[in-house]
Amino acid sequence: MAEDQDLIRDVVDKTTRGLVPQPVGSTFSPFRYPVFRAIWIANLFSNVGSTMQSVGAAWLMTELTRSHQLVALVQASATVPIMLLGMFAGAIADNFDRRRVMLAAQVSMLVVSAALAILAYAGWITPFLLLAFTFAVGAGTALNAPAWQASVRQQVDPRELPQAIALNSISFNIARSTGPALGGMLISIWNVSFAFAINAISFIGLIGVLLWWRPEPRKIERRPILPAVAVGIRYCAGNGPLRRILIRGFAMGFSLSAYQSLLPAVVSSQFHGNELDFGLMLGLFGIGSITAAPFVGTIRRRIGLEGILTVGAAMFAFALSLIAVSHQILHALPAAFFAGVAWVLILTTINTAVQLRSPDEILGRCLSIYQAVTFGGMALGAWAWGLIADWKSLPFALHAGSVVLVVSFVVLRMTAPLPRPGEGVLKP
Repeated sequence: MAEDQDLIRDVVDKTTRGLVPQPVGSTFSPFRYPVFRAIWIANLFSNVGSTMQSVGAAWLMTELTRSHQLVALVQASATVPIMLLGMFAGAIADNFDRRRVMLAAQVSMLVVSAALAILAYAGWITPFLLLAFTFAVGAGTALNAPAWQASVRQQVDPRELPQAIALNSISFNIARSTGPALGGMLISIWNVSFAFAINAISFIGLIGVLLWWRPEPRKIERRPILPAVAVGIRYCAGNGPLRRILIRGFAMGFSLSAYQSLLPAVVSSQFHGNELDFGLMLGLFGIGSITAAPFVGTIRRRIGLEGILTVGAAMFAFALSLIAVSHQILHALPAAFFAGVAWVLILTTINTAVQLRSPDEILGRCLSIYQAVTFGGMALGAWAWGLIADWKSLPFALHAGSVVLVVSFVVLRMTAPLPRPGEGVLKP
């Protein structure tokens, strides 16, 4: 074990040596690294475009069909590829240059988004064709995510990793607060094809930054994809702290998906709102996420992993129940904010916990397994909540999501407790 940790330390030191002077260790200190700063800014604009496309796709489905299940499947179709392809993407991220993997993913998503914009403008989109395109974009996300998250160690000093992860979360949630509002505005002014076109354009900046970046070469021991995936699965399954984190991630993902998957139908059918109302609900969700993100590390240090997930689960259950009993969008706006706070408390904490317990040489695979498990739970949940909403009603499905979240949390806290402070953490 000592030799393994020495190897991990050597790899991390080589990837970050000489990037920047001694880090200061504050929340925003990773911005001292030019590479991290450039990727963060470009990724922010790309995330804004992606959230605009998500708003457009979800709202377009409410216009194409009255089925709550098909509306919920828009969310599922974006996350299923992460479940199906994520582990292979992790092995690819470990076997090849992560920058090149990200480039391939970004270019493919640009092409798919441009094609979607053209077909939507021509009026040729059907419900199942829309699901196919969102699945294709999800496949690009599945390929990109492990390489992008693992590459953070090549951008900052290892002591800055938790802050860098939190800042990346802030970037995503800034996009969540601005993208939906912009998307709703564009849809109301013109139509969804404009939002899809803006998303295609948003990939260009990140592609340019990735072409400019020249990271220190990693020592890569390539293995066939399937055996490489098996190594990652064996490590995660055999590592007690990681295994328990993954179990909790799946359960959380299943319940959290009730909000994202049912929200378009709730705004359209329950609140009788329009695309601007939908954008407002998603925007407040993003504002809640941004508000909470800088404090996740401080809260985690004070109350621990279990404590912060308890707070997040309670807030999210409250938000689901409040939306279920609301009949006007004005009454549901506070729920959107609290759901955003809870979302970032839960997912940022789980993501950080996985990264700090994963060796660098299989980091991409560990992260892809985490994403496959968590987003697999979200995909399964989105299908289930949509089915329940069609069977009973939207309020019933939202209440069910709240109950399942609370019950599963209580049961798993006893049967799969999260690691204690420092348990399983790999020292840089």
